[in-house]
Amino acid sequence: MPAWLFALLAAAFVLYTDDYVIAGVLPEIARDLDVSEAQAGQLVTVFSLTVALAAPIAGVALARVSRRLLFSAAFTLFVAANLMAAATHSFELLVALRIVAALAAAASTPAVFAFAAEHAPEGHIGRYVAVVALGVTGSIAAGVPIGTWIGGHHGWRTTFVAMAVGGVLALLLLLTALPREGDTADDVPPVRDQLRTLASAPISLGLLANCALMTGSMMMLTYMAPYLAAVSDASVNQRALAFSLSGFAGIVCIWAGGKATDRWGPDRSLVAGIGIFTGIMVLLGLAWFVRPVPFTVLVVVGTIWGGMAFWNSPAIQARLYLLAGPVAAQALALNTSSTYLGVSLGGAIGGLTLTSAGAGLLPVVAAVLGVSALGLLTLAINAAKHSPIAAGAVAKP
Repeated sequence: MPAWLFALLAAAFVLYTDDYVIAGVLPEIARDLDVSEAQAGQLVTVFSLTVALAAPIAGVALARVSRRLLFSAAFTLFVAANLMAAATHSFELLVALRIVAALAAAASTPAVFAFAAEHAPEGHIGRYVAVVALGVTGSIAAGVPIGTWIGGHHGWRTTFVAMAVGGVLALLLLLTALPREGDTADDVPPVRDQLRTLASAPISLGLLANCALMTGSMMMLTYMAPYLAAVSDASVNQRALAFSLSGFAGIVCIWAGGKATDRWGPDRSLVAGIGIFTGIMVLLGLAWFVRPVPFTVLVVVGTIWGGMAFWNSPAIQARLYLLAGPVAAQALALNTSSTYLGVSLGGAIGGLTLTSAGAGLLPVVAAVLGVSALGLLTLAINAAKHSPIAAGAVAKP
């Protein structure tokens, strides 16, 4: 695979680590800036919501901008925001700087995936997108732990400095490795036509399906620890093992999902992935009634679930790319928005469920969301068969 593909992977790794790493240094930030941990946690919420709102706007507004220029401006802003965050002593200013960093991520994240899909050889879109998506799982498996360790031993400000250094390195890799051919989109249609394509049923229903799926997945991931504690006698070390195995399974399955997308087509891959995810949630829901469940059983089921949670990412993005044609980058920006919205909703709905009904109902709600995602995807697939913009486009990538 070409070097530029791994430069895109590095860019995704840095951008997603910057979002998630805050969770690992929240206590230190709260203590140093004299705010509660709940207030400090809003740094994560603000970042996610900013990306969710700004990504589709940036996708349309920056459609004709050279990718090199876009990455240069976005990563320069990203580096500056993190360096200033490392120096601030004001929580309010830190919130504002997280918004700035999120705007940089909103502009560049969809472009990273779009570039990979646009320059992939025929029949390899799923695999090329999967390589870039490894940056997402890598940020969880390695980026966040490393950033947390740095913050724990050298202070949370050093974590932000490390993110700025990562941004500089990612930009240098991008500018060195990216091909100059196809750097600018010359066939971008007028804004009205872009919006008409993006609002079409095959695309909009698919985006809603992704949002529902992400809500269910992230809800269970966010509240995995209280669920394991309630259903089994898992120790802290065993819970840590469960998270690690889920992350490793995610890395394996995101690549397998990319290969399946190229072999079966995005639609079949998604139906399989969402179906297995929903089935696992049903099993976890039934486990509540036979608790305590041996940890060895739960960890096997949880590892499979962790893998399938990431299996769907290449198929979702390949499907949108094939459907959207000249507005593929904008469609992927909307997908970024729906993903981050799902993350935010997962935390909120999961918290309400845990508080009002207990941990046992978490997988039930996730299963309902999985069924909803499958229903929305079915409607999107049927709509694509009769759509003038993409009839049969996703059958054979």
